Amino acid sequence: SAGIFGVGFLMRPLGGWFFGRMADRHGRRTSMLVSVLMMSFGSLMIAVLPTYQSIGVAAPWLLLLARMIQGLSVGGEYGASATYMSEIATPKHRGFYSSFQYMTLIGGQLLASLVVVTMDHVLAKEQVLAWGWRIPFAIGALAALVALFLRRTLVETTTAESRESSDSGTLAGLLKQPAACLSVIGFTGGGSLIFYTYTTYMQKYLVNTAHFEKSLANHVMTGVLFFYMMIQPIFGALSDRVGRKRCMIAFALWGILTTVPLMTAIGRSTGPLEAGCLIALALTGVSLYTSISGIVKAEMFPIETRALGVGLCYAIGNATFGGSAEYAALLLKQQGHESYYFYYVTAMAAVFLLVALRLPDGRTESYLTDYES
Repeated sequence: SAGIFGVGFLMRPLGGWFFGRMADRHGRRTSMLVSVLMMSFGSLMIAVLPTYQSIGVAAPWLLLLARMIQGLSVGGEYGASATYMSEIATPKHRGFYSSFQYMTLIGGQLLASLVVVTMDHVLAKEQVLAWGWRIPFAIGALAALVALFLRRTLVETTTAESRESSDSGTLAGLLKQPAACLSVIGFTGGGSLIFYTYTTYMQKYLVNTAHFEKSLANHVMTGVLFFYMMIQPIFGALSDRVGRKRCMIAFALWGILTTVPLMTAIGRSTGPLEAGCLIALALTGVSLYTSISGIVKAEMFPIETRALGVGLCYAIGNATFGGSAEYAALLLKQQGHESYYFYYVTAMAAVFLLVALRLPDGRTESYLTDYES
């Protein structure tokens, strides 16, 4: 399952390029409508996928195709939505408003966790294995269709001039901003690795290392994700007051200083309350980054290549480090070197710090300011 999970991530750079180009050349609204429609289709494919007993080896190949479609759409979704949220926000409250992007992203994880918890209570294990596993994907397909309906009324933030520019949505135009591209890839690598460590991988960590029952681990993560989702706007608003660069540096220092002790303590936790509090503490620090990750990226690119720059550069860093997080953690555990993973995460936090120290202050040096003027 970790391998299939990773394949979806490998498609994200292609999605970041394709939908980023579409968003810059044809508008954010168009890109977001097409990507969410594709996301719904990928989820629906998995929900109605025939079993191996029915179609043989075609079943896993179709599952792989569905995950590739999902990865492609998610890779494109991030760049367009992060850019859109940043462009519609008022100058003094950009951090606050853009934080709702990650709030909805975490909300998707929370919804998935709630569905799993509910299934644990109402379905027998045999029912889950037989057909119940399809339910989350069917719900995901329906949720994407609801998002498609809501997005029909979005106001376009690009202009005809920006869409018709010779640089609009092109790699040649994007490469005129090499420092911005490398910075986004650099801090996304560390940020994504830490984010997925404390969210997607954490449920398995509680089961495999802290020896929690799977259902108990699901309950813990559901409560923690709700808390994590709700604090995003708080940290987004904080960045409007103290500056996003300071928040990014604080997150990096937090990751360097706390990853090893927190992961060790979580692995040794003896009850759900203790584990939940420790994970919530970790995610409070992670919120320094996730609440503003979209706006920080958007401020670094001109409007002609903003969605492409945000989407593609994010997807490269996210796929390389975020997509491999679970696989790397499980592999090191199987080899008897689980703690090595903690130091790997710490090292990536140090890389994040080096990038963050070189970031401009978005309150005074931002392409969004040029866009508004």
